[in-house]
Amino acid sequence: MLQSRLHDLIALADEPSSAKRRELLRGVTDLFFTADDHGAVEMDLFDQVMGQLAGEMEEAVRVELAERLGQSAAPPPALTRSLASDGIAVARPILTGAAQLSDADLLHVAQTQGQEHLRAISSRAHVPSAVSDAIVARGDDDTLGVLIRNEGAQLSRAAHETVVDRAAANPALHEAVIDRQSLPIDLLNEMYFVAEARLRDRIMARNEALDPAVLEAALAAGRNRLAARDGALPADYDGAMHELGLIKARGRITPQALASMLRARQTTLFLCALSDMADIDFHTARKILERKELDGLAVVCKAADFDRALFLTFALLILDPSDEVMGKAKAYGELYAALPRESALRTIRFWRMRRTTGAVAAA
Repeated sequence: MLQSRLHDLIALADEPSSAKRRELLRGVTDLFFTADDHGAVEMDLFDQVMGQLAGEMEEAVRVELAERLGQSAAPPPALTRSLASDGIAVARPILTGAAQLSDADLLHVAQTQGQEHLRAISSRAHVPSAVSDAIVARGDDDTLGVLIRNEGAQLSRAAHETVVDRAAANPALHEAVIDRQSLPIDLLNEMYFVAEARLRDRIMARNEALDPAVLEAALAAGRNRLAARDGALPADYDGAMHELGLIKARGRITPQALASMLRARQTTLFLCALSDMADIDFHTARKILERKELDGLAVVCKAADFDRALFLTFALLILDPSDEVMGKAKAYGELYAALPRESALRTIRFWRMRRTTGAVAAA
């Protein structure tokens, strides 16, 4: 009965009027939706007829067709693939909704079409890992933002690493990356030094709630990413390390000695001593000092179990007088007191990875 009706409609295909042919396409489409389950022969027939008619229609008609097929659980496969690579107005409802598209279909579009097509795929309820990897490789930052905000998009470890590297250079991506629940925790902690304060609080909160087993797995994964990306060691590094060794041999390496080094502007020696006492690598300590990262300094000092007075002393010595540090001393002290030591210890373990693997940059 259905095939007979379809053949009756096809008999009208010789009508040259575009209006009649639009009517014909809508008739065939309506007929397709009268049943939920078409056999292989019927589906192939629908695929051929609807595909041929759609190819002759203007974009507005193809958009209407795509919107209907995008909601179908089993649209004609060849037509669906064709519409997915059409102009974005036609392709969008297919790419965002059509369940019939295979991973290979999506990957083909992701590898051959433009940014709007990539964004449409990125918003699907489920994006397989191979497709996400292609989007990360080809997508611009706007496309990347759509993808990483979609928790239904599966990303490989390598894709997540690329996302973090790109986000480091684009503040517009910071929040989306930090809020992504599937982001590996070691990569989340890489965002600490590039994110603004309110986002750092979210990182700390995730660290505080981290299961110890998950923490160990994250640290193991993170060690594979270590690279000499922090720049060369300062010219006086070897001398400072030698002097630090002599100070330690005399038993004079104390938290208070660090403050004296800062006062004397022995910056490299101070950084060597701080990294030694806090068990972090030199480059992380230098990053904190050069950027005047007081919340980062608070994490280090709290993890090293320095008292609040020493933290405030460091803050006074690191900040410029123009920063009105004296007027802000109370706030800095409160910041330090409110930081849970357990949270600081968990966070700093990610900062120790280079040190524990010996991966210190020496370009």
